[in-house]
Amino acid sequence: MAYTSLTDGFTLSNGVKIPCIGFGTWQTPDGETAVSSVKAALKAGYRHIDTAAIYGNEESVGRAIKESGVPRGEIFLTTKLWNAEHGYEATLRAFEESAKKLGTGYFDLYLIHWPNPAAFRSNWQEANAGTWKAFEELYRAGKVKAIGVSNFHQRHIEPLLKTAAVAPQVNQIRLCPGCTQDAVVTYCRGKGILLEAYSPLGVGKIFAAPEMQSFADKYHRSVAQVCIRWSLQRGYLPLPKSVTPQRIAENAQVFDFELSAEDVEKIAGLTGIAGLDQNPDTTSF
Repeated sequence: MAYTSLTDGFTLSNGVKIPCIGFGTWQTPDGETAVSSVKAALKAGYRHIDTAAIYGNEESVGRAIKESGVPRGEIFLTTKLWNAEHGYEATLRAFEESAKKLGTGYFDLYLIHWPNPAAFRSNWQEANAGTWKAFEELYRAGKVKAIGVSNFHQRHIEPLLKTAAVAPQVNQIRLCPGCTQDAVVTYCRGKGILLEAYSPLGVGKIFAAPEMQSFADKYHRSVAQVCIRWSLQRGYLPLPKSVTPQRIAENAQVFDFELSAEDVEKIAGLTGIAGLDQNPDTTSF
C-alpha cells in the first residue's frame, strides 16, 4: 500500500486500524522531556504513541496526551507489560497500574514486552499462557483494542497459540537497516501478525554509517527519513524516537519520495551496520 500521511495505516487481523508510523518513547526521560516530545509529535501529526511500563514515562505520556488537545479517540496508544509481571493475576494488576499512570480506561494495543524473562526462565511458557489469558479478558472487555507481543520468535509464539483463543495481532521487534530478522518476519506474516519496527534508526548508530549517508545524499533526505521510508517499503510499521521538535516533524515527512527496490535491498543487506537483535532467551532481565 502507498501511504500518503501519518494517519494512513495498517489494518490488523481483527480489523483495527493502526497508523503507519508510531512515535517511540524508549529512553525518553520521564517528566518535561517526555511531555514536550509527545506533545511535539502530536502537533506534527502523529496519532500513534508507543510507550511501556519499563520506560518509566507512562505518566508523562498520559499527561502529554491530555494537554495536547487531541481527543483520546484519535490517538492509537500502545503500552507493554514488563517482565516482572508475567502470569494471570500479575498481568491484570499491571494493566490497572499502567491505565492509572496513562490516565486512560483503555489501550489501543497491549504487548507482552519479552517472551522469556530471567525470572521466569524455568516456566516461561506457563507464565506467558497466564498473561495471555489476562490479555484476552481485557480484550473481550474492551479495555484493549488489540493484543500482541514483542521480541517473540516462532519458538515463543507457537506455545502461546496452543492455549490462545485470540492470536497475537502484532509483534514488535528490532528492525532497522542491516537487522531484518527474516525468519521471524516471514513466520509472522504467514500468521497475519503485523511487524512493528522498534529502534528503526538503529539506536542512533545508523547516523555514523557512511553508507547510509550516501543514500541520504542520493535522495536529498536525512538518514532518519531514509530509514523510516525503508521500513515502510519493507512493510514494517516504524516507531522512530526523538526529543527534538524539528527532528520529530522531519521524521514524519517521508511520504513524498520512494526508495528504489534495488536500494531497499542494499540497505537491508548492510548486516550489523547499526547492531543486531538480542536473543530473548539469554537476556539478563
